[in-house]
Amino acid sequence: MTTEQTTSTISTPEYNFRLKDSLLGLQMLFIAFGALVLVPLLTGLDPNVALFTAGVGTLLFQIITKGKVPVFLASSFAFIPAIMFGVQTWGIPATMSGLAAAGLVYVVLGLFIKWQGPGILMRVLPPIVYAPVIMVIGLILAPVAVNMALGKTGDGSIQLISEGLALFIALASLATTIVVTLLGKGVFRLVPIMFGIIVGYVLCLLYGLVDFTPVREAPWLALPNFVLPEWNWQAVLFIVPIAIAPAIEHFGDILAVSSLTGKNYVKDPGIHRTMFGDGLATSVAACLGGPPNTTYSEVTGGVALTKAFNPAIMTWAAIAAIVLAFVGKLGALLQTIPVPVMGGILVLLFGAIMVVGLNTLVRAKEDLMEPRNLIIISVIVVFGMGGMAFQTGEFVLKGIGLAAIAGIVLNLILPDRKI
Repeated sequence: MTTEQTTSTISTPEYNFRLKDSLLGLQMLFIAFGALVLVPLLTGLDPNVALFTAGVGTLLFQIITKGKVPVFLASSFAFIPAIMFGVQTWGIPATMSGLAAAGLVYVVLGLFIKWQGPGILMRVLPPIVYAPVIMVIGLILAPVAVNMALGKTGDGSIQLISEGLALFIALASLATTIVVTLLGKGVFRLVPIMFGIIVGYVLCLLYGLVDFTPVREAPWLALPNFVLPEWNWQAVLFIVPIAIAPAIEHFGDILAVSSLTGKNYVKDPGIHRTMFGDGLATSVAACLGGPPNTTYSEVTGGVALTKAFNPAIMTWAAIAAIVLAFVGKLGALLQTIPVPVMGGILVLLFGAIMVVGLNTLVRAKEDLMEPRNLIIISVIVVFGMGGMAFQTGEFVLKGIGLAAIAGIVLNLILPDRKI
């Protein structure tokens, strides 16, 4: 096959599984890797499990969508605060039951969209509702990023590294991430997190802050630390409403991939199938102890850069993730990354989540001072950030979940007085 024919095959958005595309698949995993493992490292989950469930989730998504959509599914940032709170409050198995239920929300939404059509999603969840929820997700995580950048645990209760040294390392990681984001060329621009971690990690090595004992003790090959969920209705009610924001983001990601490839994935295989696949992948991940899955914008950027539209390339990325999940020393090495390295990067990432929500409001071109819009946004942000909670007996609804439900209810019941 000529070079022109090879390029044409890669650029064609039709499924064609070939051995020669395996390196392209590995490159896509490399693009996703930094963010993929960051979520479990922040929340106390096993990064090897996250790799495994990202691979399995992507393959499952491809089966449900008939191998038509070139996307990679991996750890969702939207659920970080819920996972952190859940793990501290109820433990990992109980938190997994909430995440599994959140995945089923996607499935229900997919069925609802199939019944009513894609337009129903924007009528029930317009930007004026889901954009402030996204903003709250980013803002509520800000103290975690600052605490870690200062060398403390995420909740600020324990000082792990001296504040001055931690801040120096955190700012170096942050600066590297910013520089690569702004000045990086080609594929390097898509992996700023990776470069930020590397620079911060090297500094930690120079200052003797890294303990390699867990790496030496870990086997080369090992089963990931799978965790089965245990039913906890409090965790379910706390986490399920958070699925609203990433569900809307999923819709946007599918539209973005459609514009890249020239294929209308909203119609074929259908947004209901992609939503169903994303949700099922999230539920399966939770049943194994992994973080929720979501379509990765970083990988979509890689698709745009390389013109690698062939969905089978994502199959290779998924296979590579599954294989790496069984490398025990990899997971142990990732867990040696000191907190200020993560904190420096998270200052940017959590802020970026907030900006995504803000940008969504701007692009929606809504008058934010219009009374109805003002009320909805105000209640969502203050409920989410202020720690508002509704409690009846053992039932507690608070944080992002409460903010999301409040926004949906207000949007449905408040009259629209626009002329």
